[in-house]
Amino acid sequence: MRIGVIKEIALGERRVSLTPDVVKSFSAKGIQVSIEAGAGEAAGYPDSQYKAAGAEIGSAADSWNSDVVLCVATPSVEEISRMRSGAVLVGFLAPLTSSKVTCALAEGGITSFAVES
Repeated sequence: MRIGVIKEIALGERRVSLTPDVVKSFSAKGIQVSIEAGAGEAAGYPDSQYKAAGAEIGSAADSWNSDVVLCVATPSVEEISRMRSGAVLVGFLAPLTSSKVTCALAEGGITSFAVES
């Protein structure tokens, strides 16, 4: 299994969906983690900490093409289009107020878990 962590693009968003400590736990269990370069910098976690924890540092495409993608802010329809059918998205998804996002997830065959619901 491969988990992808994306760099948040929402204006003012400083959070990241996984910390290096959690990456280390996943890596110890044989779970691959792909971190988009710079994803944790605004939260105080440089790429070097993720790499030391066992993550692969890569492009946005690498992270969006994972089996499971983690996000903080609700992704755009364009971002969702980067995911493959059968993948899983976990994050704040605003399912009751973002009908375009919800439809894009359904149409793309993406299983999603809105952590706020």
